[in-house]
Amino acid sequence: MNLQNHKNLITENGFTVIENIFSNEDMDKIIYVLENIDTSKETFRKSEDLFAIRQFLKEIPEVKELIFNENIKTIINQIFGEKYFTVKSIYFDKPEKSNWYVAYHQDLTISVDKKVDLENFEPWTTKQNQFAVQPPLDILENIYTIRIHLDDTDENNGALKVVPKSHAKGIYRPETINWDVETEEICSVEKGGIMIMKPLILHGSNRTTNGKKRRVIHIEFSDKELPEELNWSERMN
Repeated sequence: MNLQNHKNLITENGFTVIENIFSNEDMDKIIYVLENIDTSKETFRKSEDLFAIRQFLKEIPEVKELIFNENIKTIINQIFGEKYFTVKSIYFDKPEKSNWYVAYHQDLTISVDKKVDLENFEPWTTKQNQFAVQPPLDILENIYTIRIHLDDTDENNGALKVVPKSHAKGIYRPETINWDVETEEICSVEKGGIMIMKPLILHGSNRTTNGKKRRVIHIEFSDKELPEELNWSERMN
């Protein structure tokens, strides 16, 4: 895989789409695991509009070897860097009749193992015994996110929309977006493809209008060590 072009696109625009990272057979195996899990655990979020699993790789460890195929390993090494490791994973299932939409935002928090009073680490939140905090900007700027698509996704079933280049503008409040200068791009991804993005890119998604599912595995990577008293809660090499 010649990934230099994709690396350049991420640096410049904050995102890229790479198709055909997983075969249909690969996808079938991952979907089979997902369709046969015990959904009663408390880390699973269930509503009519959204089903989500936080700490996905910890909760469903049998998907790890299916997800980290040779293509994904090559992408991590060549685009991110050899020292990158997993720091967060979530599975999203936006069902066919979902009215779930997500307003423009940046991903500003990291998942950590405990709450510690540290300079430039604030504000703190806790969801389902999971501590999250907004770290200093350099940590956020260093993260890459891979979104693996288990369904064909376009503007009609909630594909991500992004503001290109917004990842390079620091903390960018969505209410201050100047649409006279900014543009919006819809990131359509075919089943088996991935989108890679920087968490600081402004992104959101619209409601589903075509009655089709949108299932996505979201995994974040970093190569930065946190201050010694704090640990990434989902760190996995």
